[in-house]
Amino acid sequence: MRRPLPLFSVLAVLLLVAAGPPGRAPFDPTRTPGTPVYSVQLRSDATGAHWQGHERIAFSNTSPDPLREVYLRLWDNFHGSCAAPPVRVSGLNGSAEVTCTALRVPLPRPLPQGVSGSVEFDLSIDVPNGVDRFGRDGAFSFLGNALPVLAVRDEAGWHLDPYTDLGESFYGLASDFAVTLDHPTELLVPATGSALDTPGEPGRTVTRVGAHQVREFAWAAGPFSRIAGRSADGVRIAVYSAADIKAEDARAMLDLSLRTIDAHSARYGAYPYGDLALVLDNGFAFAGMEYPAFVLDRIRPAAVIHELAHQWWYGIVGDDQYRAPWLDESFTEYAMDLALGNTGEGCTATTPWQSADERLTNPMSYWDAHPGRYEAVIYDHGSCALHELRRLIGPEPMSALLRGYARAHWYGVSTTADFKAAAQAATSVDLTPFWREHRID
Repeated sequence: MRRPLPLFSVLAVLLLVAAGPPGRAPFDPTRTPGTPVYSVQLRSDATGAHWQGHERIAFSNTSPDPLREVYLRLWDNFHGSCAAPPVRVSGLNGSAEVTCTALRVPLPRPLPQGVSGSVEFDLSIDVPNGVDRFGRDGAFSFLGNALPVLAVRDEAGWHLDPYTDLGESFYGLASDFAVTLDHPTELLVPATGSALDTPGEPGRTVTRVGAHQVREFAWAAGPFSRIAGRSADGVRIAVYSAADIKAEDARAMLDLSLRTIDAHSARYGAYPYGDLALVLDNGFAFAGMEYPAFVLDRIRPAAVIHELAHQWWYGIVGDDQYRAPWLDESFTEYAMDLALGNTGEGCTATTPWQSADERLTNPMSYWDAHPGRYEAVIYDHGSCALHELRRLIGPEPMSALLRGYARAHWYGVSTTADFKAAAQAATSVDLTPFWREHRID
């Protein structure tokens, strides 16, 4: 197996291709392992559906409590079985937990606060059939959540939540990625971050991708058609189309994305990553799926606006998507409404509660048990609640609240308590009845 890039090469790649302003996540002693740096080298077969290589993860213990172990989240093993997982790691003395989507890795010695450590392993990825965020559509492969990433330990302990198909289970800290993808030249590999291509072996290309302060890394591989443009604010967006996408539809989606990324930037702070890849396939079972600087979508304009808003709500301003899905989905749906000129007038009449135990702040475990109400509550009532908050405190204070809140949590993690405190600080109106009405606990 090829070995990982040495540390000086990792930094060189990041400095060479990563875009956006400098800065790191704020120091957070409540969440660890902190400051992760992922160095990955992978080589694909002729199809782009099978990858093998090596991964190294460096990190530090930001918590006052010693770090005796780490957990790797192998999310895509949900799509296989423990006997034949699609994502396999070797060279680690670990034990599988949570239906093979979490691997416990004991550290050689406990890490005190401020001390760094690392784990490394060989990696093999086999993309299954099925047009999904991790799946194949003929010659096109999509590798969302395919890389093993560190689980988070916070005041609630290790977050080893189960996978959910309904929404997202993912909870990550802002990290740096340096990923080398060795692939056949005829296959394009859109990915999270900024890329540099160099010739490899005959008929192959080596794509080096750097991504600074992102929570996840995703990529795709296939004989995509590609068009690209630059927004008025300077964001570079490339649209990669599968075989079923018409050229005029791809162009319309690119134009929409270029306008939208700047509109979201104006509301929540300048998009920091410089580049974004939009991958289109009308075979997706979902309307859209977001990753930092990387979006999977069908030809559906409203969905693209929604997924681009996720670059701020979860991408830049993180949250625990399993335990508080409203913190990104409700905020993103509200951002979509604003971009479309929808004021949410009269929305409370169209988003009634249907049971006493429905709460806007319920976790994914609740929604997995009540899937028919997930979209109605988290998307529709959640965005409605934010519209109603805007009407209550005023449009200008609401705009200032969201922009200031994004700035205060830039590359950090949002919680319901944080947002409630920030909202109350933005107005002299007592918001206690508002939280009660909209069941925001």
